[in-house]
Amino acid sequence: MGKSMKLPVGIENFEEIRTDGYYYIDKTKLIEQLLDNQGKVNLFTRPRRFGKTLNMSMLKYFFEIGTNCALFDGLYISRNQTLCREHMAGYPVIFITLKNVDGLSFEEAKCQFMDVIGSEASRFRFLLDSQNLAPEDKEQYQAIITMKSGAYWMSEPVLSRSLKTLSELLNKHYRKKALLLIDEYDVPLDKSFLHGYYREMVSLMRILFGNVLKTNDALQFAVLTGCLRVSKESIFTGLNNFKILSITDSRFDEQFGFTDMEVKQLLKDYHLEQRFEETKQWYDGYHFGNADVYCPWDVINHVDRIKDDPAARPESYWINTSGNELVKRFIDKAGKTTRDEIERLIAGEFIEKHLRLDLTYDEIDNSIENLWSVLFTTGYLTQAGMNADGSYKLMIPNEEVREIFKLQIQDWFKKSIFSNTEPLQAFWNAFESGNTAGMENYLMKTLSNSISVFDTKARNEEKESSYHNLLVGILTGNAGWLVKSNIEAGEGFADIIVETDDPNTGIIVELKYAKEFRNMEQACQKALQQIKDRRYSEYLLNDGRHNIFLYGIAFCKKRCKVIAEKLLEI
Repeated sequence: MGKSMKLPVGIENFEEIRTDGYYYIDKTKLIEQLLDNQGKVNLFTRPRRFGKTLNMSMLKYFFEIGTNCALFDGLYISRNQTLCREHMAGYPVIFITLKNVDGLSFEEAKCQFMDVIGSEASRFRFLLDSQNLAPEDKEQYQAIITMKSGAYWMSEPVLSRSLKTLSELLNKHYRKKALLLIDEYDVPLDKSFLHGYYREMVSLMRILFGNVLKTNDALQFAVLTGCLRVSKESIFTGLNNFKILSITDSRFDEQFGFTDMEVKQLLKDYHLEQRFEETKQWYDGYHFGNADVYCPWDVINHVDRIKDDPAARPESYWINTSGNELVKRFIDKAGKTTRDEIERLIAGEFIEKHLRLDLTYDEIDNSIENLWSVLFTTGYLTQAGMNADGSYKLMIPNEEVREIFKLQIQDWFKKSIFSNTEPLQAFWNAFESGNTAGMENYLMKTLSNSISVFDTKARNEEKESSYHNLLVGILTGNAGWLVKSNIEAGEGFADIIVETDDPNTGIIVELKYAKEFRNMEQACQKALQQIKDRRYSEYLLNDGRHNIFLYGIAFCKKRCKVIAEKLLEI
């Protein structure tokens, strides 16, 4: 393999990857493990972008009657010749993905359901000419693929029984039991919860899944994938031989996500071995069962970028695949204890939590504890082990997800600051008049009630930058002021210069980070001396401003110290 081989960015069709010359990391061992360990119904829960759809596509092309067996030449599964003889191209396969079942109303979402099932059913139009089907069987099939106004349409009884009917008709035609693959099974539940028709969707899916998965003699087995392990009582009521394979299960733990060895080989194939540590720091860190894995979506995108642009740095690819609504909801609910726990996570520590791995969507917002569970199952947190009491040691998996938390927290922080204008106005007044006690009081209250995003491993310069950005954000909220950051002035660059709405008044701020509380006053004095030594005030004097305050501000964790001086012109 070399640089000429294309990387499958956003491609989830196994046949396309194998026939069009894309790079493929072999996950066909999943087939062998599935046949060795299968239940009647097998549910794989993994976070977004961990290769679920591609693996389901791979299963379809392996098992489906009439498949191109050459697609698997040279892959792991081809070495198991006995298994391939017994199972490859041996079953009718129904494969639907529910990732696009959405709508502002239940009727809209139901139409999407009909379209997904009707479209898949239309692949089997040969059933209309089958010698093994009776006329009434063909009528049932026709009811599933009937279209009205350019869209598939079925009555509710036909829809609720559609997948079972399809499996029975394929079983009759081929004299072989069918396989059912349902990708992203929980998306309709998520969307319906957001749009307010959750109960109706649960009712439809309970009937639909119950019909096809429960006591269905035409079904060999079913495989479902999703992000959340939804409570069995919600849509899987009464299912026996139901095997849940979540991120805590050691079975199949390496089949979703890339391993260290696979990532090293991928980088080697593109002559990028020197980028391994960077790739690991940003995209590794997920712990599924007994395996440590990387997010495939991130790794493929990262390698695709750096193979053509060696100067490119790691980016947050995963964050762009959703609005990260979960983290926002979580942070909005966070009290002081939870905010402290989030700070510890961002600093690289772990926290201990008892989790519920099976929730219904309408339970998620009931408590902050439930949201911890959802953050874990959806990949925002991972486990660093379990305690004897059954609690999990939770941590942020990598730099990418840490950035997601930081960005979301900063967004929340800005909104929370500007939602309460009275204290903010008092701070601006204190800032303009040299009231250092008022400034300190506001800044320390703000820091105390916020979630710090200052990484304990960061250099002092990076920590100064974080406090700098905080203060700039607070000051720019005053629409009457012109706030300039890192502006060239005198013989250097001033941290912050403020031109107030009074044309004669200006403010110069220099910030320092102190490692210990006892050093804060000394840091303030150092900051003031820097302002004077480098003559930052020339910037404001040249603008005709002569009423100038100089501020040396030192931060240490959630404490701050402010020392002010008035500029004495000579």
